[in-house]
Amino acid sequence: MNQDPSSILSQRWITALEADRAAGRKGLAVLVDPDKIKGETDLDWMGDASFQAVHTVLLGGSLVTEGSMDTVASWIRGKTDKPIVLFPGSPSQLTSEADALLFLSVISGRNPDALIGKHVEAATRVRELGLDAVGCGYMLIDGGRTTTAHYMSGSLPIPGDKPDIAATTALAGHYLGQQCMYLDTGSGAERPVSTEMIAAVNAAVPCPIIAGGGMTTPDAVMDAWAAGADLAVVGSAVEQDPHFLEAFAAESQRQD
Repeated sequence: MNQDPSSILSQRWITALEADRAAGRKGLAVLVDPDKIKGETDLDWMGDASFQAVHTVLLGGSLVTEGSMDTVASWIRGKTDKPIVLFPGSPSQLTSEADALLFLSVISGRNPDALIGKHVEAATRVRELGLDAVGCGYMLIDGGRTTTAHYMSGSLPIPGDKPDIAATTALAGHYLGQQCMYLDTGSGAERPVSTEMIAAVNAAVPCPIIAGGGMTTPDAVMDAWAAGADLAVVGSAVEQDPHFLEAFAAESQRQD
């Protein structure tokens, strides 16, 4: 399922993810919101044996008001050698402590700031920090409730029952040069991206597919994998259930 993290870090993160896709390897990413981390001990769970099932640590959030990206990234670096990839909600959420940056363009919406505006603000800083920027076509999907991601992006999500719209949007993003696609219902969504939508996007584009939001069980992660997601993202599930990764590791080993 997962590669040795040292082999992931020996090459660009997106190159490793592309290799995983070509080989049919699936991965789990854990999203860490800096606002939820008040001290280094809040990350002690990264030292558990079950954390070895994790492929990537995503760091960021739609609205970071208190947490320090530099500090939290440094704490994560002290806990694990898994890749740290920034998942920023704004140009301020940058740190040189990360291995890569998802340079997110909200291609599901029509807000020019989320499509290109904020990127212009951030570009020089990204270069100064030496971050490996990965062009990512970010698609917000309706997950049953309005999430912070929907509100902060100033855009409407793609209806959850319209896989054809998601597939065509992803194809356009691919033609525009996006290196991966991220389908997200947002943190705390009532339901994850449907397997039908993931499958439609997987059939439309050759690049790696990331899916997140609303995945609260190991089965939901594996359903996303089976539908075509290369990297499934969990955040709230780990925050709310300290045993989630144990259950996930046990289930993944059973299915292997």
